[in-house]
Amino acid sequence: MDCTCSNFRTSTAPFSWTPTSTSKLKFRNLKRLNSIKHSMVAMSVSGSGENGSLARFPLTPNKLFMQEAIGAEYGEGFESFRPDGPMKVDVDFLNDRLQEGFLKRIRYSMKPDEAYGLVFSWDNVVADTQTLKLNAWKQLASEEGKRVPEDGDVQKLMLYAGADQVLQKLLLWGMAESELDRLKLRFSELYYRGLLSLKTPVDGLKEWLDAVSTARIPCAIVSSLDRIHMLEALDRMSLKKYFQAIVTEEDDMESMAHRFLSAAVKLDRKPSKCVVFEDDPRGITAAHNCTMMAIALIGAHPAYDLVQADLAVGSFNELSVINLRRLFANKGSTFMELQKQSAEKAPSKRKLRIDTIF
Repeated sequence: MDCTCSNFRTSTAPFSWTPTSTSKLKFRNLKRLNSIKHSMVAMSVSGSGENGSLARFPLTPNKLFMQEAIGAEYGEGFESFRPDGPMKVDVDFLNDRLQEGFLKRIRYSMKPDEAYGLVFSWDNVVADTQTLKLNAWKQLASEEGKRVPEDGDVQKLMLYAGADQVLQKLLLWGMAESELDRLKLRFSELYYRGLLSLKTPVDGLKEWLDAVSTARIPCAIVSSLDRIHMLEALDRMSLKKYFQAIVTEEDDMESMAHRFLSAAVKLDRKPSKCVVFEDDPRGITAAHNCTMMAIALIGAHPAYDLVQADLAVGSFNELSVINLRRLFANKGSTFMELQKQSAEKAPSKRKLRIDTIF
């Protein structure tokens, strides 16, 4: 495999194959036509004019309202195509290629905290998005003359299931298939309206980011939002300066694990040196599939659903930088590496002595 480490260190975008200029131009034109077509449909459904406040919103349902795959169940990663054949970039490949150089090893030996990379999930870790989604569903139900079930378990499923599954299997409104697209577009519009009013991050996050910034630990944020609205939301919450890398919908990642791997590449850190902050058990599984550590934030899910995390906390106020060092203190036993075990020595045999009296 003809590949150098510098290709990964200097790249600020996840791995992708490089087509010819003609095919690339055609693909961009086709993608642009599709986006224009979807935006025209969305505007006609939502009633937003050319100068409307919601005309710039991506009102078409995207991965934000779909349940993503976990990914990397067998350590698989990205796959790109080159003239000499396909190149597979899996978890082991990244851990090997993103090894620290000689000078970095010296620096990290003096400042070990800088060797880590922190990856934050957007939903319910950086921002309280479950409240936004639930309010959007309730407002949609009010507009349609329906109601949202008061059962807590059903509402919890509504927060993590896709829009199709919520409309067809949970709410049971009995809508025709032709009405589903209209409802999904309206739900997307209501959610992005609520996103504009989001100005405060999760409690304790800003103080935690100040601490890791002082320790010079790079941070990344991953989300299914588009990049424009992600940057605007971070600006409103005064958090943009803390994140050195952002993975959004434009990166076109296929699973949660691929988002985490893309963040590791952008941070120039080995996946095995990264810590993922998640609130979802599926996200914790994806982090472990990438050989990353996982810190769970209790809230959206109870503590007993997050037992697989390496550390579970009620809020960011409970964390300190020393917690990151402790996560990697016993890494071998955590990731089921082979351990040396001393064999028990058998007791020495007793020598039989025969005393002969002459």
